[in-house]
Amino acid sequence: MTKDTSLFQKLVAWDLFSLPNSTPFAKILDSCINSKSQCVVPTVHGRILKTHFSSEVFINNKLIDTYGKCGMLKYAKKIFDKMPEKNTFSWNSMINAYTASRLLFEAEELFYLMPEPDQCSWNLMVSSFAQCELFDSSVEYLVRMHKEDFVLNEYAYGSGLSACAGLRDFRMGTQLHASVAKSKYSRSVYMGSALIDMYSKTGNVNCATKVFNGMCERNVVSWNSLLSCYEQNGPVKEALVIFTRMMDFGFEPDEKTLASVVSACASLCAIREGKEIHARIVKSDKLRDDLIICNALVDMYAKFGRIAEARWIFDEMPVRSVVSHTCLVSGYARVASVKTARAMFMGMIERNVVSWNALIAGYTQNGNNEEALNLFLMLKRESVWPTHYTFGNLLNACANLADLKLGRQAHAHILKHGFRFQNGPEPDVFVGNALIDMYMKCGSVEDGSCVFTKMLDRDWVSWNAVIVGYAQNGHAMEALETFKVMLVSGEKPDHVTMIGVLCACSHAGLVEEGRQYFYSMGTEYGLTPLKDHYTCMVDLLGKAGCLADAKDLIESMPMSPDSVVWGSLLAACKIHREIELGKYVAEKLLEIDPTNSGPYVLLSNMYAEQGRWQDVKMVRKLMKQRGIVKQPGCSWIEIQSHVHVFMVKDRRHVQKKEIYLILNALTKLMKLSGYVPNAGHLDADEEQGMSDFSSSEEFEEPLIAAVT
Repeated sequence: MTKDTSLFQKLVAWDLFSLPNSTPFAKILDSCINSKSQCVVPTVHGRILKTHFSSEVFINNKLIDTYGKCGMLKYAKKIFDKMPEKNTFSWNSMINAYTASRLLFEAEELFYLMPEPDQCSWNLMVSSFAQCELFDSSVEYLVRMHKEDFVLNEYAYGSGLSACAGLRDFRMGTQLHASVAKSKYSRSVYMGSALIDMYSKTGNVNCATKVFNGMCERNVVSWNSLLSCYEQNGPVKEALVIFTRMMDFGFEPDEKTLASVVSACASLCAIREGKEIHARIVKSDKLRDDLIICNALVDMYAKFGRIAEARWIFDEMPVRSVVSHTCLVSGYARVASVKTARAMFMGMIERNVVSWNALIAGYTQNGNNEEALNLFLMLKRESVWPTHYTFGNLLNACANLADLKLGRQAHAHILKHGFRFQNGPEPDVFVGNALIDMYMKCGSVEDGSCVFTKMLDRDWVSWNAVIVGYAQNGHAMEALETFKVMLVSGEKPDHVTMIGVLCACSHAGLVEEGRQYFYSMGTEYGLTPLKDHYTCMVDLLGKAGCLADAKDLIESMPMSPDSVVWGSLLAACKIHREIELGKYVAEKLLEIDPTNSGPYVLLSNMYAEQGRWQDVKMVRKLMKQRGIVKQPGCSWIEIQSHVHVFMVKDRRHVQKKEIYLILNALTKLMKLSGYVPNAGHLDADEEQGMSDFSSSEEFEEPLIAAVT
């Protein structure tokens, strides 16, 4: 028998008119609040109406509070409206009833009608708006409360810090921290945990750590807040260190602790540690079937690429949510099982936009960009509201297809959805970055630059996207000018930035500037040059004819040079006709990849340009002996939204006759203008075969052909 039923039965047995006060009723109502007993409250109310307490302010306030907390707002309002006399607690109880039903507009109206709001009234407004994620209003009420000379207490500080965390407002958060430090709550474990959470959400790991280290007392919530801070902001490895320290101090991890640690293991791809945590979870009767932990485990194994283990956990879960299914859809897509991911997605009873994003991302990551676009259209048809992540994936698909027309359509959708490319609780800066990247990859430099200029906020990725985009499209001076503006703005360059800068120097032939930027990476920006930076420098030096310097740079690399670095130097040797160095570089390339036809072709063409036909013959013979076949060239063109792909000697296109007739006519015009194919080049035979094609009535089987 429940406690409230027991009290109610005693009350029925009592003589209502002999009760000295309304305390027994208040006790029953408190019990109803704890058990959410909606059926008992009206009965108790009926008994009260039969007593002389029916007009008592105290018991009416208690009834309003109980009805509100049990979700029976209509009855709470009736009592409040009929009360002949009200005190501050009456108003606060009714405001609390509105906020419990998330009717903040009505709560706000009532607050303004209050004769004298007290500290509890203000706390209610601050906390209610924070709980409903209307963080701006919560902070506004907190500031007004302070101006009205009310002393802020733990509840006001806690709600205010929660609002600052939701807004990612570091400035206001630090002001609140200063106020807390001057108050009697500075040593409160509750305040410490709230401060750590605020600094975590605003991305200030150092401040969060300082608060934690300065706490006199800690609890599980404090440890969880710091652990989550490192898991979300990095360095993620530190989250595992915090977890170990927490255990050493004798704190028992709860479901939030373990979910964060599992997520950290997933981010680090720490398989051994992840399995150890999993083993610990399995041993706990309380935690092994916890939905949040199980979802984290499914996600972890999926990110490890161990989809069988992820599926096993999923199948063993007693209860599953849309998150469970989405984690597995994402996992299947990650290991290139897109068909299985699609089948699971289609079988989901409930889907949300995160589920759609997971599948769209899966198609994009696996190169099936057309299907990613089709999924976006399906999403729109099903009236699912796309998020910034949806548009990020959509723009990646457009960029991969280099389809400017589709990219502009995606841009129009983004503008219709009100994205402004700014930081905040739901930052969408990366959508602007994806737009810049898409326009630059589609060759529309002006559009990419325009998006960059109009962004309300920018991060280092924004600067990198525009600098690299300028460089890749041959706008070297614009890239270098943007880099200078980036430095003035206070943004620090990273490895990607410097690749764009060195690439720009290579395009513009700025050798000395390139050298300065390369060596400034370590001296000015604290960056260690990677293989890609050495490749850019070799390309720069090679194009400028500084072949000896390029060779010395390669041989001084702290890591083993790959085929890309040597290939860049070999291409430069061909341009500058450095046969002996070219031969040396080609040998280096063949040591790395003996099956690559590129070095053979370049070396053969270099010999041909020098008239060294015996050497040309030797290279061709060597290719034949080793079974090396020159990879055919490929080109494509889009006509009326249809992409036509052509390989060398392609003879399967439906308009092949017309194509080769035009090519033959162009070749004749070129020859009349003085063009003579270099007979020594491996491509020369293909050119000749192409020109002879139009006169042939019977066509040979194509070498490789494809039309999309």
